[in-house]
Amino acid sequence: MVALGIVATATAFALADDWPQWRGPNRDGVWYETGIVSRFDGSQLEPVWRAKISGGYSGPTVAEGRVFVTDRITEPEEIERVHAFDAATGERLWTYSYSAPYVRVTYRTGPRASVTIADGRAYAFGTMGHLHCLDAATGKVLWKKIPGEDLDIDVPTWGCASAPLVEGDLLIVQIGAENGCITAFDRRTGEIEWQALDDPASYSAPIVIEQGGRRVLVCWTGERVVGLNPQTGELYWEYPFSHKRWIDPIISPVYDAATGRLFVSCFDDGAAMLQLTPDLNVRELWRRQGKDGHNTDAVHTLMGSPILEGDFIYAVDGYGQYRCLNAATGDRVWEDLTLTSLERWGTLHPVRHGDEVWMFNDMGELIITRLSPQGVEVLSRAKLLSPTRGQLSRGDGVTWSHPAFADGCVFNRNDEELICVSLRAGDE
Repeated sequence: MVALGIVATATAFALADDWPQWRGPNRDGVWYETGIVSRFDGSQLEPVWRAKISGGYSGPTVAEGRVFVTDRITEPEEIERVHAFDAATGERLWTYSYSAPYVRVTYRTGPRASVTIADGRAYAFGTMGHLHCLDAATGKVLWKKIPGEDLDIDVPTWGCASAPLVEGDLLIVQIGAENGCITAFDRRTGEIEWQALDDPASYSAPIVIEQGGRRVLVCWTGERVVGLNPQTGELYWEYPFSHKRWIDPIISPVYDAATGRLFVSCFDDGAAMLQLTPDLNVRELWRRQGKDGHNTDAVHTLMGSPILEGDFIYAVDGYGQYRCLNAATGDRVWEDLTLTSLERWGTLHPVRHGDEVWMFNDMGELIITRLSPQGVEVLSRAKLLSPTRGQLSRGDGVTWSHPAFADGCVFNRNDEELICVSLRAGDE
């Protein structure tokens, strides 16, 4: 099961039914709540509440009765904002704003990285590299790092996007600083504790796993996949991963603790399966790369996190094809063309819930499925959110933000509103 692949951080993350960081409590895309509906009643999900926000790609997070999300406004000046809302009512509790003109950044809608919540603090990482620690209850600034003043950051083409990770007393960010692509801060004071790697930054959020009885920080930078000591930044192992056109790792590496396998995939440069060994090393099991985004081998995933479970991988390809692969070889087992749009960068965000996989696609639909080596079974499907932002040739718009599942509800956003829909059995 995916739930075995990533261990919880050393900090206790609020309550079991919170969603305090990107992809959930353990950053593994697993939702543990019970008492949830098994099917949708109708083709349109009706929100409990709606709250007005502006543009952004960042998914919401939920902790201790509050929903956190970031956005951007451009008039009368370019500002990024961090918001907190009451999870039960949608009432805006506070907003923190800061100046953030976008320079040499494409896809300018708004912030990418979800807010990370731990021990009453909210950690927000903006598109241009602004890093803030805010009081989660009030929005008061506890500490901040400003690019060009506190840190020398080389902002990637698509902007800073890696969600901050809390590990014990540290806040670890793929921040792209000079001589510190990966930087660890004292999460209470903001002081730098260590910096590692002189690589260009990617967009991938780091994870922490268990390997050989040790906690290992796994990061996918613009040049390689690495395993680091999370307390010191010491390099344990590395796997070079070159890019033929641009740096485009966006998903986090996906780990299966039962087999010690680590899977990575990106749009242009294909996929690789790595074997992590108890002696803190790594070896390649296979690497596959198609000719281009239209002619892919194995799977070329951009934004939708894969599922690695035992002998199989389930992942979305770059034009919306959902595929099952043999984990040992990368060979395709089956392909489904019905789960999301068959357009460039077609996206699905999967979340495991018991023996089901809930998927949010880039057309704004929430889909309940079961996955197996025999195929995908769609159990229920309904519209959650309307796309509001055209991207590339997608005149009908896309929804790329990852939903949060907490308090028996699903929370998500587009470029106009944040919504909450109850998924509790009996509320439908």
